Amino acid sequence: MANVSHGRGDISTHPDVSEMRARYARMLGGRDVALVDGPVFLLGLYCAVSPWVLHYTTSQPALVTHNLVIGIAIGLLALGFTAAPERMYGLSWAMCALGVWMIIAPWIVGDSPDAGVVVNNIVIGALAVILGAMCAATAARSASRP
Repeated sequence: MANVSHGRGDISTHPDVSEMRARYARMLGGRDVALVDGPVFLLGLYCAVSPWVLHYTTSQPALVTHNLVIGIAIGLLALGFTAAPERMYGLSWAMCALGVWMIIAPWIVGDSPDAGVVVNNIVIGALAVILGAMCAATAARSASRP
């Protein structure tokens, strides 16, 4: 009887091995910081709803609009990171800039904010800077690869 079972061999002898490796690298390329996309989106969502969570909608109306707009911007960056990571991770530094702006915004946009508002914006801003720096560092590292 003929031996029809194929033994497990090394795939390096396959004639299309280089094309298969390139296709596999393209499929996985740009997804180095996939675990950061979710936290960035949740940060943007929290930033947008934080005026209602902390109940400062009447005392700081300018910061309500500000946090809503910045939260939507961070959420849109997260969606962009997920949809087109190879193109959008260059905007990671923009998220760092939004984080720095969130830290100083209570004194610029707000009207004598209380400690809760200040701490809220500092925490959101610090997380945005950290997550943006993580995305930017990973994008820079993957761009330097051959």
